[in-house]
Amino acid sequence: FAMHPLAVELNEALSGTIVDSMLSDIGRRIFFPKGIVAQAAEAGSQAKRFNATVGMSTSGGQPMHLSDIYNKFDTASFKPADIFAYAPGGGDPRLRAMWKEEMIKKNPSLEGKRFSLPIVTAGLTHGLSIIAMLFFQPGDTLVVPDLAWDNYELIYVHQQGGEMVSFPLYDETGAFNVEAMVATLRAIPSKRARLLLNFPNNPTGYTPTKGDAQAIVDALVTLADEGMELMVISDDAYFGLFFEEETAKESLFSALCDAHKNIFAVKCDGATKEELVWGFRIGFVTYGSKELTDAHLDALNRRTLGIIRSTVSNCDKPGQSLLVEAMQNGKRYAADKQAVFSEMKKRYDVLRRALKKHEGNDLLIPYPFNSGYFMAFKTKGSAEVLRRYLLEHYQVGCINIANVTLRLAYCSVECDKIEELVDLVHRAAGEVWS
Repeated sequence: FAMHPLAVELNEALSGTIVDSMLSDIGRRIFFPKGIVAQAAEAGSQAKRFNATVGMSTSGGQPMHLSDIYNKFDTASFKPADIFAYAPGGGDPRLRAMWKEEMIKKNPSLEGKRFSLPIVTAGLTHGLSIIAMLFFQPGDTLVVPDLAWDNYELIYVHQQGGEMVSFPLYDETGAFNVEAMVATLRAIPSKRARLLLNFPNNPTGYTPTKGDAQAIVDALVTLADEGMELMVISDDAYFGLFFEEETAKESLFSALCDAHKNIFAVKCDGATKEELVWGFRIGFVTYGSKELTDAHLDALNRRTLGIIRSTVSNCDKPGQSLLVEAMQNGKRYAADKQAVFSEMKKRYDVLRRALKKHEGNDLLIPYPFNSGYFMAFKTKGSAEVLRRYLLEHYQVGCINIANVTLRLAYCSVECDKIEELVDLVHRAAGEVWS
């Protein structure tokens, strides 16, 4: 069928860029229509007499609503429109601007660099799915570490029909395996690859050191110099939960967004953990590459809006309004976040001490970890057998991954119970395998 003129326009705007090289067939076809949403947005600023565009019942300029819901909110802080109205397709403009400012504050090396205005998604997973639709299809390869979140396979392989290949996350010293990553990327015949890295890692709770993070960037730049085209997706779901001094504290996106014309950097992050609003389902997608201009980034964002429009239409309005209010006016905003970080660091330290007692036990070997919500064991036997044994005999819940890894989410265990948890897991392993 004939491609829509607006899609053609976006293709022409992105022609010759690294984005153009990476787009899927869907990515080339999709566009943000000048239909109801676009026309309603235009009317919002110009239709001073009557605005008969939006399919939302209103009275007195505010959405009609259930008072039983509205009265649960602080009505002095939130108008009905803050709770019940549709959000713009890309998200609340205030939240997008604030998130970009926060990104620079948390990643100081982003200062002065060009990258897109973050687009709001319905959670980080939705952001990853948007990226998959825009940039991944059958015949494409996604490269991930061998210890990775199982949802990547569901999104990129089973939903999009591509291939996923992995490399060992750790080298023989327990550091990030830069050499294996490079070898895996070099082996891709097309010389075009998508690489997805998640730090702090789920399931292991591992983040590279500052030196290793620089080695990752240097290695990717070397590949780009050799002519390889790389899309590098940073899944920053647990960003900020860094507990050791030597751990890299900035997202890889900060270094990669202007590293090389052949590197297309994408940052998927979310308010989920960073702002402690798990059920709000508010994520963000941000783009950057060395030779992408503001016009290129605008075209890319419009393409992303097309995916959002054709899937969820727009994202959660009350959650965005609540988050904006907290970030702008919250009296305990910074203090509450710091208190949670301090508690997570305390649990991390207690976990470290509890594991020390079991050093040398070859039934459960902890993977290196230094950040995030999790730690994980390499298991001598079936991790699924151990998981079920713990549940049935000790009422302890853990996660089995690929039958060789057992993940503990110490973020959800009280500090004074962590040592008991570690002891029970080791006791169960001894009962199952010894």
